[in-house]
Amino acid sequence: MPEITLTSGARFHADPGMSILDAAAKAEVALPYSCRTGRCSTCKCKVVQGDTVALQAETGLSAAEQAEGWILGCVRTAGSDVLLEVEDLGGVTLPPPRTLPCRIASLDKLAPDVLKVTLRLPPTAGFSFMAGQYIDVIGPGGIRRSYSLARAMASDHLLELHIRAVDGGAMSDYWFTQAQANDLLRLHGPLGTFFLRDPRDLDLIFLATGTGLAPVKAMLESLADVPLEARPRSVRVLWGGRVPSDLYQDLKAIGGIHEDIPVLSRAGNEWVGARGHVQDVLLGLQPDLAHAAVYACGSDAMIHSAREALVQAGLPRQRFYSDAFVCSATHSSS
Repeated sequence: MPEITLTSGARFHADPGMSILDAAAKAEVALPYSCRTGRCSTCKCKVVQGDTVALQAETGLSAAEQAEGWILGCVRTAGSDVLLEVEDLGGVTLPPPRTLPCRIASLDKLAPDVLKVTLRLPPTAGFSFMAGQYIDVIGPGGIRRSYSLARAMASDHLLELHIRAVDGGAMSDYWFTQAQANDLLRLHGPLGTFFLRDPRDLDLIFLATGTGLAPVKAMLESLADVPLEARPRSVRVLWGGRVPSDLYQDLKAIGGIHEDIPVLSRAGNEWVGARGHVQDVLLGLQPDLAHAAVYACGSDAMIHSAREALVQAGLPRQRFYSDAFVCSATHSSS
């Protein structure tokens, strides 16, 4: 049974054919992850020594990254004893994922193509999560889709999702044409490692596009529970869409934000705000990134572009955290 050693010092063994990510979880070693299907790059790690075998395609890696020895732990297994360069999550204990029943409490249109779904859990469920994580919703016929939780933990057992309509999407069709209050569904979660790290003395910058706002909203709400002495120096949010109707949430209603900047990429002449891509607008502000932490959620293309541009501009690479919405077979905004 191969032994996997991390540059952090953690060690664990992997069963034959088990992904590195699953082997780490079995050994209670928390590694970053999101989609679990090789399509984003949250679980990226570098092979320093040893051999690994791909279980499926690593579409979240560029050819250059693969040539440099980077792999995705969610779809790689150890072929021998392996030494990996990867940051584990230290002493963080993630709430264990569980499968639970839930019912639709309400359905509310936030925009012509965005639906707010509120789910009600049984009072005895004892479900807990970290703001920024996501769940899998298991719908009619066993259709399974992933959605970020758009609300911080609350005592009322209600969970909030922001769901965008997708043409031809099976689960999207259910949400927008069939779903009714009190429908019985199942959920599995919480999942993912997109959550707030220690924010003290940092400038927090949130980048979101479309319904990528959902986990950002939850994290912003959770800041209210952070002790005063541990709060960030500042909080800035850049939220992007194509047209004004894409910006469906009043950010000022969330509270705790020092600056919010709406950004549109296909705005008409009547739009007087920022234009283009959220990461480019941020860079145009010439921020001091040396003492910042960036949390980005949206398309994989935005996240890759933002990471490289911001690191080049002075952001410490280890303080860029992200959650990519990949296609609907996995973690999705739809």
